Amino acid sequence: MKRNLLYILLAGVLTQTACQKDFLDKSPSDGYSNESLWTTEAAAVAALSGCYKNWETSSSILYMDAISDNSYSQWPWDNYQHLGNGTATATDPQVANQWDYVTIQRCNWFIENVDKATIADNLKNRFKAEARFLRAYRYFILTQLYGDVPLSVKNLSVQEANTISRTPRAEVRKFITDELAAIALILPDKYSGSDLGRITKGAALALRARVALFDKNYAAAIEDCKKVMALGYGLYPNYTDLFRQDFENNKEVILDVQYKANEKDNSNGDLGILPSSGYGGWASLSPTQSLVDAFEMANGKTIDDPTSGYSEDNPYVNRDPRLAANVVYPGLQYSGKFYDPITSGSGDYYSEGNNSPTGYLVRKFVPFLSDFPDMWNTGVNIIVIRYAEVLLTYAEAQIESGVMDNSVYQALDDIRTRAGMPAVDRTVYNNIASLRTLIRRERRVELALEGLRWYDIQRWQIGPTVRTGTVYGTRLGTVDANTGKVTLTGNHVVAEQRNFNPQRDYLWPVPQKERDINKSLGQNPGY
Repeated sequence: MKRNLLYILLAGVLTQTACQKDFLDKSPSDGYSNESLWTTEAAAVAALSGCYKNWETSSSILYMDAISDNSYSQWPWDNYQHLGNGTATATDPQVANQWDYVTIQRCNWFIENVDKATIADNLKNRFKAEARFLRAYRYFILTQLYGDVPLSVKNLSVQEANTISRTPRAEVRKFITDELAAIALILPDKYSGSDLGRITKGAALALRARVALFDKNYAAAIEDCKKVMALGYGLYPNYTDLFRQDFENNKEVILDVQYKANEKDNSNGDLGILPSSGYGGWASLSPTQSLVDAFEMANGKTIDDPTSGYSEDNPYVNRDPRLAANVVYPGLQYSGKFYDPITSGSGDYYSEGNNSPTGYLVRKFVPFLSDFPDMWNTGVNIIVIRYAEVLLTYAEAQIESGVMDNSVYQALDDIRTRAGMPAVDRTVYNNIASLRTLIRRERRVELALEGLRWYDIQRWQIGPTVRTGTVYGTRLGTVDANTGKVTLTGNHVVAEQRNFNPQRDYLWPVPQKERDINKSLGQNPGY
């Protein structure tokens, strides 16, 4: 927190934001001071753009599943291994990177100064509401990861930043939900043209519903979900296309980080980490066998049901279509060839080069590499909140409130049938306990690899069950290069061993470098 943000802000406010692709003409940044910055509407827009800059990133979303049982981060320099296997310390780089107050301070600065601008009050209030959302979102992330964190709603001097203490998590969460309720009354339902990607009423209400669900305030979550449902969002018909750049800004997207290819500081340069070396990528994130096993059979039965038709020797046949939409598995036709990480000597063999150590690749976000000429320079937006999550939040909040009416089943049916799965079998899922199991599985497979799984593990307190022991990948064998036929003859490959301390690992440590500066911060238990 040792930052004098004015200089950062004046350098950054004119940087094009990831949430707006076209801007009004603006003067050179060296022509601005804190006094002259607010003289025109264009300058105020540019200042707000600085608040949007890096409020969330594609890399943060992608890598968050690596600290869950969904994915494994193989490269030590990405700094997520320790967070995933239970050996994190207060000096780990990602622990320090996520303790980030830059967006919060930018928003504080904007909110304190924008009233100086000679622009219409309704526009000024909307601008402030957008900044208040971005600030609330960052506090949501901070409280999820670290628990108690300093809460500041004004610009801090260096001396203040170096002595501020941590605010109880419950108090910060109340601030978040109060802010989101207030700004939802101000923000518009939708935008058009160059304003696409700005914060909407739906984003405020959907984030508020997420926070309420995570905090077990089920009545509030249900209320906010109903408000979002009334705004006209819906499920996009094609699950795979939902995440492709040609279909961005569709009716399911409530909040996303927007990118544009070939635009300096605004292209998505992270997707190349997903394919393996045979496709020109790095295979930095590898789905686990645990995630693959979570997908049901196409008939709606789980793979451990002896009547499901599942075969350990033919495990990828007749599965939930979302498996192939999320994961590249052995024998799947991907980018012009049958993917083969299991045949010794194959270019994508699991233990060689920039290949997946689990034998599985992330397909979501990059289902067709032909979508872009350069996968390191794309315009793929990364979704932060979408309508399917709202339906899942609604269903979970209802059953945790003891309600299992038709609206709960309908929310699940809508999600499942969109993906090509059968509706919920009411004779099997006919009580609260079984519905809870189903909803938790649906959240995992529907939202797989979108950065939310860790938060579910955290709030359900299931870390010792799902994040302890061996991380497995596919079984070895062969893939016929001409037909894609998979023959499995070996054991499952092993990616790593994990440990989980429930007295410690549900929260990250406060970064040591912050505690070296500010002795008032304290530390989370176990670190």
